[in-house]
Amino acid sequence: MEQSPLQSTPTPRRLRQLFSLRRLPTLALIALMYVVVALSVVDLTWTLIRDIISPPMILLEIDELLEVLNFFLLVLIAIELLDTIIAYLDENVVHVEVVLEVAMIAIARKIIILDVKEVEPLAVVGIGVIIIALAAGFYVVKRTLRHQ
Repeated sequence: MEQSPLQSTPTPRRLRQLFSLRRLPTLALIALMYVVVALSVVDLTWTLIRDIISPPMILLEIDELLEVLNFFLLVLIAIELLDTIIAYLDENVVHVEVVLEVAMIAIARKIIILDVKEVEPLAVVGIGVIIIALAAGFYVVKRTLRHQ
């Protein structure tokens, strides 16, 4: 009795083909992420220069400082995501600690740009719970990796 192609066990050749097909979109994502990071750095640099040379010279107002910090953290998140994609391509494993770091940077970004006057109190509590959960998860992952 002949097995259908869907029920057959994958051969090493088939597995190599599947992994090579999966690498193409990952490589495309890496290339696109490099473009995004490069353009973001150029835009961040332009924003910072524009804010510094506008009156009052060299001094940033609060809204300008928040815009620059927000943008800076966004670029940092993009770089961390790029590292995650590259690590996945190299090792076929998602590094949980890097994902948690990206999440912590993202929540820090959210806190920096947060206007407490316009946010519901329950949302602030939710952000606090997310911070505690991320910190606990990061601690557990780091502790587990240290003991291995």
